[in-house]
Amino acid sequence: MSNKVIHAIYDDDDVLLKAIKDVRDANHQIEEVFTPFPVHGLEKAMGIANTRIAITAFIYGLMGLGFAVWMMNYMMIVDWPQNIGGKPSFSYAENMPAFVPIMFELTVFFSAHLMVITFYLRSKIGPFVKAKNPDPRTTSHLFLMEVIVDSDENKLVDLLTNTGAIETKIVEKH
Repeated sequence: MSNKVIHAIYDDDDVLLKAIKDVRDANHQIEEVFTPFPVHGLEKAMGIANTRIAITAFIYGLMGLGFAVWMMNYMMIVDWPQNIGGKPSFSYAENMPAFVPIMFELTVFFSAHLMVITFYLRSKIGPFVKAKNPDPRTTSHLFLMEVIVDSDENKLVDLLTNTGAIETKIVEKH
């Protein structure tokens, strides 16, 4: 496998989407696409599978709900039972309606925070990770498609130029 890639720069997201389809139809492998904003339909055009973060969100929500039930049972029934508003302090089931807001809040808290942490770890981004953006212009107004060179460079450059690329550059990938 070659360690060369071509950076094709586009100035319109619709042209980029059409170019991605044309490059994939020509059986070339697109390594990555850098955009200044989310482009609707990009994942489908690149053939990226749907994310499974919703499944992890559900699991994290169940963890939060389980933690809330355990915490309230331990605090209010086992460790320090109190008579609050005349409610019996010897049964969690009889007090459960009063605990629903706490269960909801901890479900949302666990799900949201653990999803963000999972997203950062999975995407290899975060507060102290150096950005791997090949061209700073893709953070403001341009789009970059990184295509792996697997055959004739000139033919691939011509294809990318014909798809609407305003600039192409061959780069050694590390």
